[in-house]
Amino acid sequence: MPKIQQASLRDLHPTQLTVGMIEVQDKKKRLEAMRPGERQDFMKAHPMPAVVGRQGVLYITDHHHLGRAALDAKIVSGFFAVEADLSKCAPEAFWKEMDDNQWVHPLDENGVRHVYSMIPDKLSMLKDDVYRSLAGYIRDAGGFDKTPTAFAEFIWADFFRRNVPIETVRSDFQTGVQAGLSLAHSKWASSIPGFNGK
Repeated sequence: MPKIQQASLRDLHPTQLTVGMIEVQDKKKRLEAMRPGERQDFMKAHPMPAVVGRQGVLYITDHHHLGRAALDAKIVSGFFAVEADLSKCAPEAFWKEMDDNQWVHPLDENGVRHVYSMIPDKLSMLKDDVYRSLAGYIRDAGGFDKTPTAFAEFIWADFFRRNVPIETVRSDFQTGVQAGLSLAHSKWASSIPGFNGK
């Protein structure tokens, strides 16, 4: 099986319940501003890591925001890089292996964990977690560093969920970002992956 392959975005299965839709919309606008050839090159340069499950189903383990944005921008296919082939695993063993490798994040927009069967089958069915968008904007503003730690942005999102009121985030997103920036540089965030203390 070649390392980088192409697949229909409609056929890719998520491994999480949520995305930050503000971040998705930003990515969608950037994709729509590109010429078709540029879009194809961009997608190829940003392959989504994936695990092969039963019957060849592809489960993407990262870049859910890009996948959802591309789908919303009417891009038909994307590229993926195979991390593992678990196609011979029974469902229970498959999800245990996914969890052991930190390739799955079954937490909802309130930070509550669910059973794996609650993860949607399609990127189009991912729910919005506004705190995941908040974490993305705070990271881009220098609040914390990008890190290879699995689902680090969700760890940050949960930190902001506990410390920045939802009313602030929903009514004035930029004020929420500023509040989150101060928190991200505080001692209370020092144990979170990507903390930069700036």
